[in-house]
Amino acid sequence: MMILMNDFKAEPPELREAMLTAAKRVIESGWYVLGNEVTVFEKQWAAACGVGYGVGVGNGMDAIEIALRALDIGPGDEVITTSMTAFATVLAILRAGATPVLADVDADSALLSLESALRCISAKTKAVLLVHLYGQVRVMTAWQVFCKKHDILLIEDCAQAHLAMWQGNVAGSMGEAGAYSFYPTKNLGAPGDAGMLVTHNASLAERAARLRNYGQSVRYHHPELGMNSRLDEIHAAMLAERMKWLAEFTNRRSKIAQAYREGITHAAVQQLAPPEEHAAHVYHLYVVTCMQRDALQDHLKSHQVQTLIHYPIPVHGQEPCRQIKRDPHGLIASERHAAQCLSLPCHPQMTDEDVGTVISAVNSFQAK
Repeated sequence: MMILMNDFKAEPPELREAMLTAAKRVIESGWYVLGNEVTVFEKQWAAACGVGYGVGVGNGMDAIEIALRALDIGPGDEVITTSMTAFATVLAILRAGATPVLADVDADSALLSLESALRCISAKTKAVLLVHLYGQVRVMTAWQVFCKKHDILLIEDCAQAHLAMWQGNVAGSMGEAGAYSFYPTKNLGAPGDAGMLVTHNASLAERAARLRNYGQSVRYHHPELGMNSRLDEIHAAMLAERMKWLAEFTNRRSKIAQAYREGITHAAVQQLAPPEEHAAHVYHLYVVTCMQRDALQDHLKSHQVQTLIHYPIPVHGQEPCRQIKRDPHGLIASERHAAQCLSLPCHPQMTDEDVGTVISAVNSFQAK
């Protein structure tokens, strides 16, 4: 039987029953949009992130766009981010009307490079959109100092980093705003699209809440142009139930990652740098690199191990983005990583036997 990247059918029956009960509660309430379930989950997730405010939205991309718009970042403004990310990160900047500027990554982590970001600074730079890729949070103090020095805002893309922590601070709490995705495959996922903006800033949260709902302040009053991006009641209710399992699931991901780090010994398969502290990586993905990546992927498939590539084409290689501004020194590390990265299964429903099978399969790869 194939070891899958994600296996929702293998989740605990108790969790599934709790989700069904939550959905039934919403249906019986007769209130489906922006009701009590959303309010409760917003407060729960904001508290878990160590911030005062959460604004539930339709998805993680909208959370980024709304954060930018709520901070008055738009036409004429530049936002530095990474090319080694899901396309939604850059698309959100473009949808807000701002100009993305792509910096390179550090080769050992695939996270945004401070040195490259410095080369991307201009008089138009208003923010850094820092992506906590794969679930890892690194050198946040350095990023905070960098942004303060250059008088720009720090915004966190936390789509893959649910409750990852840096020196006691949770992802999304260390900048002006954090954007979370609750897409089904995320560490905390809904059975559909969902997202949230989190922030310490009361006025930012208030404006974000207007923007997600057509720019409406009170019923039928629209002081500005917004969008339709609301976390619905059923997803909020189910996420509140799934949140009760997040610590246990994250702990399991960490144990799988530790087994991989210790057990994978193939000379041709390189692992990314370990986290600087245990809580700083929540292993949404466990990524290795290999110069013969495609052959390794085929080998693993033949051993009943599913893998995926996150992401085979960096953003600047996508057709609509080939002319996007970037580090004048190029994006060499991003391109190399995209050509060599491979994500191994690392979900909490994996058994120890599954983990051992993956390790054995990787180590038996016949590199040429």
